[in-house]
Order: sequence, then C-alpha cells, then structure tokens
Amino acid sequence: MSSAPEPEPAPLPPRVESGGECGAQRVQDRIGRTYSVSLGKAIHAESEASAIRVIRPGTAVTLDHRPDRLNVHLDETDIILSLDCG
Repeated sequence: MSSAPEPEPAPLPPRVESGGECGAQRVQDRIGRTYSVSLGKAIHAESEASAIRVIRPGTAVTLDHRPDRLNVHLDETDIILSLDCG
C-alpha cells in the first residue's frame, strides 16, 4: 500500500486587522481632537493608510469603497468625530 503525499495547505489570506486595511484602529485615540493639517499628516503616517479623506458636514464624497483609505469625519468645528476605512 503506497501513500500519496499530502497536498500543500492553502496559503493564509493577508492579515487584516479589525480596523480594516486602512489602520483606523491604530488612530482611534485622535477622536475628539481638533483636526489640523499637521494632525492629518500624523494620522496618515501612523495609520499607514494608502490615502486619507477628510469629510466635513455637507462635503460631497464619492461612494466608492476603498478599504485602504482612511476617512476622517469632522464636525462643524473640525473636531474629529470618527475614523474609519472606506
């Protein structure tokens, strides 16, 4: 009785953290802070997102979903309300 070699296991999918591919989980501590260009650059660098999109009230945004893009949602006074991927 000859045994056939076992097949190679399938490769694991790339690791995606619960905050998505944009790294939103890494920058959640910025919620509640006043947004500025320098803070935006720091958030972008720390999250390692491929792009960042700042969304103010009334801002028109495209509906395309990009899991590697970090969305920064602001209120009327530029306070960061939330950070998510999309």
